[in-house]
Amino acid sequence: MNQEFVRPDVRAFLDTLAAGSGPDIHEVDPPSARKMATMLATFADVPGSPIATREDLYISAPDGRSIPARFYDPRETREEGPLIVFFHGGGFVMGDLNLYDAACTDIAIGLDLPLLSVDYRLAPEHGWPAAPDDCEAAARSVAEQGMLFGRRFNALAFAGDSAGGTLSIVTAMALRNHPAALPVIAIWPIYPAVDLRKRYPSTERLGEGYMLTLDKLRWFNEHYNPDFTHWRASPALGDQRGMPPALVITATLDPLLDQGRAYAMACIEAGVPVSYREAKGNIHGWLTLRRGIPSSEQDLQGCLAAFRMVISEYRP
Repeated sequence: MNQEFVRPDVRAFLDTLAAGSGPDIHEVDPPSARKMATMLATFADVPGSPIATREDLYISAPDGRSIPARFYDPRETREEGPLIVFFHGGGFVMGDLNLYDAACTDIAIGLDLPLLSVDYRLAPEHGWPAAPDDCEAAARSVAEQGMLFGRRFNALAFAGDSAGGTLSIVTAMALRNHPAALPVIAIWPIYPAVDLRKRYPSTERLGEGYMLTLDKLRWFNEHYNPDFTHWRASPALGDQRGMPPALVITATLDPLLDQGRAYAMACIEAGVPVSYREAKGNIHGWLTLRRGIPSSEQDLQGCLAAFRMVISEYRP
């Protein structure tokens, strides 16, 4: 493992994980891994903040299914404006509304905008393209309805971390290709996986010792089992022209670092307005590790300030 800059609280968190006993997630089955993720959140993530509106709902999909979701708003009422649609992380195998409740609450509060968190189907019970299908269906349905819980929307902005960052890009590409009833004015992919075909230099350099390992990446990909060459699995392979303005976030200790950098450059080369930030000395997953890694709160606040600027510039 090469010498990399590691924040003191990140080093302490990684040492705590390394001192633990028991199997890693890639050594168990998906249901067990999900339980382990829930246990990790109890000591590594912050509690959810109080918020004016937090409501569970179901969104109708075209095939008659219902997609679970959770709606947040820091205000009791508000004028018409954008809606943030959030897709959670977890390698397409883990993650749910509860694991991301604190993150979604704080994002809604920090942006002072309503937010809808989408609970898409997980692999391997529902392999690719179930996840992008659900995210696209939810976005189109909400755009068509144009309102939730008395709030009217005139635009959408997509956000998500890790697998959810991938899905935010893929969903924006789908709605660019075939527009929905509302425009997508911005995307905020946080340490996304954008090219599942190959290993980048950071994949090898950072693939051990920083929580997200090569073994875990293989485990996620084997369960998700997508067509790695399709843009709905590897969105960097698609044409980025005409995509909405993007705030792309990476972490310098993340095996996916080079993918995020390459995606930001591809957007720039395609003429897409791009803001780019790196969480220096931090690891993949920091959004839901803010108790275990307190400095991650500063990363989130910096991202929120940057995304507020993107939305304010491009909102209707």
